[in-house]
Amino acid sequence: MLLARSRLWLLLLGALLALLLYLLLPAARRSRPDEGKRAWRAANGTVRTGMAAGEPPVFYREAPAAAAGPGRPDVLFLHGQAFTSKTWEALGTLALLAGEGYRAVAIDLPGFGDSPPAEMALTAQGRRAFLDRVLQELGMQRPVLISPSMSGRFSLPFLLAHGDRLAGFVPIAPVGTKDFTAEQYRAVQTPTLILYGDRDTGLAPQALQNLQHLPKHRVAVLSGAGHACYLDKPEEFHRALLGFLRQLK
Repeated sequence: MLLARSRLWLLLLGALLALLLYLLLPAARRSRPDEGKRAWRAANGTVRTGMAAGEPPVFYREAPAAAAGPGRPDVLFLHGQAFTSKTWEALGTLALLAGEGYRAVAIDLPGFGDSPPAEMALTAQGRRAFLDRVLQELGMQRPVLISPSMSGRFSLPFLLAHGDRLAGFVPIAPVGTKDFTAEQYRAVQTPTLILYGDRDTGLAPQALQNLQHLPKHRVAVLSGAGHACYLDKPEEFHRALLGFLRQLK
């Protein structure tokens, strides 16, 4: 009888230990950083924050170039509907570009993150004027403009009106491409990298159909990536972006 009870307690103890291991090990695996993205998210550079003056004020994050190379343009990052300037810091993009000699700046668009809403953002003309003022306030002359998704409402009106004031344009499946004609796109001489994930079957095909009328464009497709392709494939995204930046004159 005593032996039977001892065996029963041992069985119960073994089952309890097995249950604890089952619960704890998956949690440990979930807390482990993604090996493929860890190197790109390591922000070794210094990213400072500030508020650009004006009405409305605009919150920004900036990674000053570690050692600015001759002829390297500034790079301005916009963001999509579900994101803010913090996305580019967390991904390591700002620090990475700064380490390569580029001044990298990301802003919070009006009504997102730490930037207050702005009435001027309600019209295409107002959004174009907004970007114009941001460039002036941040002292950015002929930057490369990175524009994912929702931010196309800001970048495309500016590109069509002031494409000569950009050293380059990187649209990432932006919205609003159908609001302009093929003739309008053909008049833009800004070097462009059309970038998207091959699993984005919504906005990406529409954006490509319209943006391919830009005469100085090239296309980069990230395999296995969705709409926010820079999050799905950060290493490939950074490689494509740096390759484009390096060939700009």
